[in-house]
Amino acid sequence: MWQVTDKKLMKKRPLRSRTDLTTGQTIRKDLRRNWIIYVMALPVIAYYLIFHYGPMYGLLIAFKDYSPAQGIWGSPWVGFKHFDSFFNGIYFWRLIRNTVLINVYDLLFGFPAAILLALLLNEIRKMAFKRFVQTISYLPHFISIVVVAGMMFDFLSRDGLINQLLGFIGVDPIDFLKEAGWFRFIFVSSGIWQGIGWGSIIYLASIANIDPTLYEAAKIDGASRWRQTFHITIPGIMPTIVIMLILNMGHMLSVGSEKVLLLYNPLTYETADVISTYVYRKGILEASYSFTAAVGLFNSVISLILIVSANAISKRVSENKLW
Repeated sequence: MWQVTDKKLMKKRPLRSRTDLTTGQTIRKDLRRNWIIYVMALPVIAYYLIFHYGPMYGLLIAFKDYSPAQGIWGSPWVGFKHFDSFFNGIYFWRLIRNTVLINVYDLLFGFPAAILLALLLNEIRKMAFKRFVQTISYLPHFISIVVVAGMMFDFLSRDGLINQLLGFIGVDPIDFLKEAGWFRFIFVSSGIWQGIGWGSIIYLASIANIDPTLYEAAKIDGASRWRQTFHITIPGIMPTIVIMLILNMGHMLSVGSEKVLLLYNPLTYETADVISTYVYRKGILEASYSFTAAVGLFNSVISLILIVSANAISKRVSENKLW
């Protein structure tokens, strides 16, 4: 009798596999055991759903001639008109060149700077001096970008501190902030100064996780501090370096508009004007919402392609990857 019933049930509804049952039981057990953690995560999930994924429907205006009076759905559809206008515009290559070059300079000089500082701090044996250096290097991170820009104006103006020091050695005053050739150097160097200490924290944490017995074995074998650094410390933090490099690759077409807007002027547009500042001028000042939405979508797609490509290359070359 039970066999007949089982066969009838199997005909009506196929039994779930053992893997499906195990997976479902595991999820239910995890939810019951860690429900407090999931409740704590709800505000974060809600934040991303409301403020990041929810507004994505607004990307439609990149393909429409958007008018606030007509709304997103009521505005006429124009397809790739705004993308064509951007690609064929007179400022396209200047914007791409400036954005990429600033990010490349920051990647070449700013990215290794935090790693180098972490390695140097790791070699300090006097804890009091180490904490002092860490505190001094962390402080610029907490300074407002507006204040940093004001400091740049004070130091780099014609009668500023830098020109006064140059005057002592017989060099004529240089108007740094009005010469296009100096902008990238000022932007990147001030960014390194402001972020080097904060950026070194993650590498110091990675160094702290390296097995101390490796250093003890290296000392017994007669390895110097330099050899320990190159053969133990750097390989030990290499996964962290690769992950941070992949994340930075995703920002190759993204330069924060705030500091650029505070430092640049029409005389330095040739080297200072980037995609984000162009979007600000066109979108906010000229109210070209559809055009700037198209530019922003293009920027986001390229950034996604770069980060996926960097992760794929890292996966092929080494075992380190972001996902």
